[in-house]
Amino acid sequence: MQHPPRSPRATLGFILITVALDAIGIGLIFPVMPDLIGSVTGGTLASAALWGGVLAASYAVMQFIFGPVIGSLSDSYGRRPVLLVSLAVMALAYLGMALAPTIWLLLTARVLAGIAGATHATATAFIADISAPEDRGRRFGLIGACFGVGFILGPLIGGLVANIDTRAPFYAAGAMAVANLILGFLVLPETVTDATRRPFTWSRANPVGALTALTKLPGLKRPLLTFLMIAIAMNVYPAIWAFYGKARFDWDTTMIGYSLAVYGISFALGQALLVGPLIKRFGEHRAAHFGMWVDVVTLTGLGLVTSGTLALMLTPITALGGVVTPALQALLSRQTPANAQGELQGVLASLNAAAMITAPLVMTFTFAQFTAPDAPIFAPGAPFLLAAVLMLAAIALHIAKPLAKPQITL
Repeated sequence: MQHPPRSPRATLGFILITVALDAIGIGLIFPVMPDLIGSVTGGTLASAALWGGVLAASYAVMQFIFGPVIGSLSDSYGRRPVLLVSLAVMALAYLGMALAPTIWLLLTARVLAGIAGATHATATAFIADISAPEDRGRRFGLIGACFGVGFILGPLIGGLVANIDTRAPFYAAGAMAVANLILGFLVLPETVTDATRRPFTWSRANPVGALTALTKLPGLKRPLLTFLMIAIAMNVYPAIWAFYGKARFDWDTTMIGYSLAVYGISFALGQALLVGPLIKRFGEHRAAHFGMWVDVVTLTGLGLVTSGTLALMLTPITALGGVVTPALQALLSRQTPANAQGELQGVLASLNAAAMITAPLVMTFTFAQFTAPDAPIFAPGAPFLLAAVLMLAAIALHIAKPLAKPQITL
């Protein structure tokens, strides 16, 4: 294992701040996107919504493509330069969005933000570098907690800052990226050494090549497929929650916002307070197994419940299911050589981005089929039931065969 740097607390703090600021930067712009897109296109709210979908999809596509590229670059040239350069690019992207006079320049800046945002993989690889294998699951949970906190704070801060000017949130996000860049320059050490450095090759610096290389390691195909299925299932929440709340419970916008806040707070607390103890008590494999069953129960419950109060009562229980992703990340990290940790996290980022692209299409289509006027059964919770089925399939994959012992270096 890579020896910890001289200031592990400062390093861990910087990484957690980076993840939180990434999420805040994403959430900051949510409240102003309709007005901003309308101002640069001159179109209707409906056309602004379509452009909003294009901007969101472009971000996810860039994450999918560049996750392995950024991860492989960090394996070759080091975590520190990759993270610092990416923060600088992120700051420029936010400045570009603040100044963009046309939708095409806004889209270009959003693409740059998607590329720079792929550093989430490098940040996670950094955690693997400075953590003992038995501590990785708990620290991956802290990353999830900071990301959840960022998503809660981002829209709140964005809504307040937008009172100054529609483009003010972009300046705020850029300023935070610059501040974090300065902090990283001062405290961030390098954890990739000559012993763990791996030459950069384009054949592996892409989603297909990196995935192919990793699946050659003993036992990784099954957990990687499990990770993808879980990511698709859990992306049901952002994909259809607002539509589900309105159709099933007749919630207004304010109530939907409160319910999302309950989910976000529950998720963040679960990642920060429950992941570590659960993994310590049960181990990564059993903790992930437990979390998947919690997800099956909560997803099924949300699929069948007809009371908004019961839905809100179920929401905090989903925090127990939040152990799944960090536990799986820890398992996969144990099986991956030190010189491919960045590549692994890049592949996981790509798989998550693929889920972010796939889930909205599948889940909204399912929702439409069961809420249309001519639907055979009115079932707004159908996407949650589909997600529960996917989770059952993930459980079958997870328990089918234990992981092999890590053996080789790539």
